[in-house]
Amino acid sequence: MRKISVLSALLLTACVTINIYFPAAAAEKAADEIIKDIQNVVPQKAEPKPKASLPDWQASIYQVIDSAINVVVSPAQADEADLAIDSAEIRQLRAAMESRFASLQPLYAAGFIGIQADGLLAVRDAESVPLKDRNQVNKLVAAENADRQNLYQAIANANGHPDWAAQIKSTFAGRWVSNAQAGWWYQSSGSWKQK
Repeated sequence: MRKISVLSALLLTACVTINIYFPAAAAEKAADEIIKDIQNVVPQKAEPKPKASLPDWQASIYQVIDSAINVVVSPAQADEADLAIDSAEIRQLRAAMESRFASLQPLYAAGFIGIQADGLLAVRDAESVPLKDRNQVNKLVAAENADRQNLYQAIANANGHPDWAAQIKSTFAGRWVSNAQAGWWYQSSGSWKQK
């Protein structure tokens, strides 16, 4: 009888529910990687933390217990949530945005353009943009906004969830502001602020 209750307990712990959810943390990580790549920002390498090690005898016991449980219950393959950000379409959009950034950077610095609350760009004050440059500035902003929208949908599609596009856009909106350089303008609570 006792063997049956132990076996029952093991089988109950083996029941795993897999939920498909939007991986917000992975989306933030992906957004930061893409934005830093577009803006040619070299990320700083984090120093690896030393791992706490167990005595050999204790590690051996854990391995034996783990192996015994895996014989009875197959292990669930639950990797850390990840977001695919590598497809032909995504690479093409990133390359276009990266090459456009050289033209956008002086516009950010001059305060001509800013990041809206939704993460898209806007011409903050068209009157401040020299008349001869207004058409070009508007074209750059429109092209960047179109590529951003297409990028969000491409990431959602690459992950098999086209319905995630709005959540990806929302995640990127916050990350564009977080990754903005000092002096750039962004919208917050309906008004423009300088970082």
